[in-house]
Amino acid sequence: MANRNLIHEYLTYCRVEKGLSANSIESYATDLGRLKVWTDKNGIEMIAVSRTDLREWLIDLGTEPLSENSKRRLISSVRGFYKFLMFEGHIVKNPAEDLVSPQKGQYLPRFLNRNEIERLLATPDTSVEYGLRDRAILELMYASGLRVSEAATLRIGDVDLEGGIVTTTGKGNKTRRVPVGASAIEWLRSYLALRRSKDIAGGDRLFVNASGGPIDRQTIYLAIVGYAKKCGFEGVSPHTLRHSFATHLIQNSADIRSVQQMLGHADISTTQIYTHITSPELKRKYEKFHPRSK
Repeated sequence: MANRNLIHEYLTYCRVEKGLSANSIESYATDLGRLKVWTDKNGIEMIAVSRTDLREWLIDLGTEPLSENSKRRLISSVRGFYKFLMFEGHIVKNPAEDLVSPQKGQYLPRFLNRNEIERLLATPDTSVEYGLRDRAILELMYASGLRVSEAATLRIGDVDLEGGIVTTTGKGNKTRRVPVGASAIEWLRSYLALRRSKDIAGGDRLFVNASGGPIDRQTIYLAIVGYAKKCGFEGVSPHTLRHSFATHLIQNSADIRSVQQMLGHADISTTQIYTHITSPELKRKYEKFHPRSK
């Protein structure tokens, strides 16, 4: 049961936090189910798997009629699962950290262009309480590149409305300070003013649910997906706002080190994906404006 609960917890994280598609999540479930069959067969709890266990699993995997792509995906699924368990505090060390998978083309994340972002931000009905809250959430996440879990756990004191700064604690328990634009600040002011006027409970939490309790990332996820569907956008999740934040900064000539700091990436190679996304746009600008491009 513990194994199944941990797998379910990870798959929920993949859907809500990372915004993966239903097909990807189903594939991860299949892959982790395959590992669970192996651990059950060998009398090992998945949470207690060692580096040696996983190497033996890979040896056994080599005898199965799987394509290289399938093997690569299996390894990726397992690495992600144990990385998640470590970040959540279930394990101290990631036994799958150095599992090697074949190289492949780099994944380019989904992002919205500026017109699409404007449409999405304008979708909530701000004449009602939850709509105003959702507009403030959307504005803040796009303005600061916060992960959905970071937005859900913010305290009122984490946002400096006068200075335009949000302080958040991300992966690895690392705290960072990120600038927040004027639009997001104004929507946050409006939302907080409504809370005060209606004496809405919630303590020091920035965003609360309909009953005044702390909002959770699932609620934010469902809200964003719902608004995206109203706009006719497919494959949009909270993480799409984060990708859009970074992409638009790079498109407007922000340096990659600054973007890395704002996103809270430990390794700059993670941030460099956004230079790949923006390359076609930069090429079009070059061809349009550079005198020697023709």
